[in-house]
Amino acid sequence: MKLKTFEEIEAKIEKLPEHAKPELNDFIEFLLSKYGENVTQDTPFTFDWEGRLSNLRQKYSSIELQHKATEWR
Repeated sequence: MKLKTFEEIEAKIEKLPEHAKPELNDFIEFLLSKYGENVTQDTPFTFDWEGRLSNLRQKYSSIELQHKATEWR
């Protein structure tokens, strides 16, 4: 996929209806949080989250935890 110039992107943004622009802004904020300056392609994936829900092991099955995780997003 060819990277668009800022002018091409800006022209597309201008074509959006006003009510869609806040949604675009939210998406940009999401992308910045996901790929912001603190994250690089060279950052290895870590499992530092592993075991964080172990206290819920007796209360929920793995399937129930998957449903809970969906609710928490």
